Amino acid sequence: MSWERPSRRVRELIRRGAEIALDPPSEWLAELDTATLAGENRRQVAEDPVLAAALKRTNRSNLLGWASANVRAPGERVPADLGEAPLAFARDLIRRGLDESALDSYRTGQGVALRLWMRIVFSLTSDPDELRELTDVSCRSISAFVDDTVAAIAVQMAREREQLTRGTHAERLETVTLLLDGAPITASRAEHRLGYRLGGEHTAAIVWSDDALGDLDRVADALATAAADPRPLTVLASAATRWVWVHGSPDLDVLRAGVARFPAVRVALGSSGPDADGFRRSHLDALTVQRMLARLASPQQLATHEEVELVALLTTDAERADRFVRRTLGALIGDSEAAEALRAFIAAQCNATTAAADLYVHRNTLLRRLARASKLLPRPLEQNLVHVGVALEVHRWRAQ
Repeated sequence: MSWERPSRRVRELIRRGAEIALDPPSEWLAELDTATLAGENRRQVAEDPVLAAALKRTNRSNLLGWASANVRAPGERVPADLGEAPLAFARDLIRRGLDESALDSYRTGQGVALRLWMRIVFSLTSDPDELRELTDVSCRSISAFVDDTVAAIAVQMAREREQLTRGTHAERLETVTLLLDGAPITASRAEHRLGYRLGGEHTAAIVWSDDALGDLDRVADALATAAADPRPLTVLASAATRWVWVHGSPDLDVLRAGVARFPAVRVALGSSGPDADGFRRSHLDALTVQRMLARLASPQQLATHEEVELVALLTTDAERADRFVRRTLGALIGDSEAAEALRAFIAAQCNATTAAADLYVHRNTLLRRLARASKLLPRPLEQNLVHVGVALEVHRWRAQ
């Protein structure tokens, strides 16, 4: 396909605009992310923290890739973006059982990026002829870049799908998916394909990371060690995610110590349950925990379903939950020490001695912090104990 070069003046304007686009305002990136994660076709992507993070990295790769190319060769056709981020996103889509329809996020991103680029364009010149040519070249360039990238990524997804139809990982993922869906696969057949016993008690975990992919299997091993299970089940759900099952219940102190050695890896731990139903339910509980951590942008590295079940139920609507916390806690939100003291006091059934021991502080220290918390609450604690306790639990898990 022929590609007509723009005039020298417009090439210079494109170069200047591309230099601006290389350092986009954070609100532009947020707008791009919000738009590309919206819509029914992308609901499964938006609900999966790993896929959502991968899509955001892809957005930045596309934006910076197009801008960088136009700094180097303004107005020339930009090659498709087949960098690490888009290819990793394509692999993860296929490993989650999604298809090319999820790539319509590129089209949505194209519309947002073009609108933001027009803001830059109209800051560069007010000459009508220059604006006409610059707008025409920009629309053609961005459209061709997205078309070429989507086509190339679709090819990569087809290759990935072909590879995943062969081999042990594909068989494990297929078998686990059948179990999770409640399909009529016999326990003996599932056990043979997985190399994992379905009888007895199971605890599931989701282990994921945005960047420390090499540590995922090490954390899965730490979970097996904490459960004293020599035959755990680990499934490669995506490049950045492992689904793990162990027999029995892990020792949480041992697990926290093991996970802490890999600070970039996060763990969502499900409940424990017996047999195939426990295998399934525990994974679904772990998925609930993972989604809650993502929804609240929680800084916590490890969370268990037992710890967050109530918070997960209350924060399905994150905006309303945030309003509830702020209305209930008031100025106490700004004093993390007093807030944690009050949370521990309520969790200890209002026993100051027990709460002080849980926090490893002197009882008098705890009492001073409780007095401070009482002054900061909008309403007296004795009039609002249940609401305050719930609000403090939500506050504990969300981003501060």
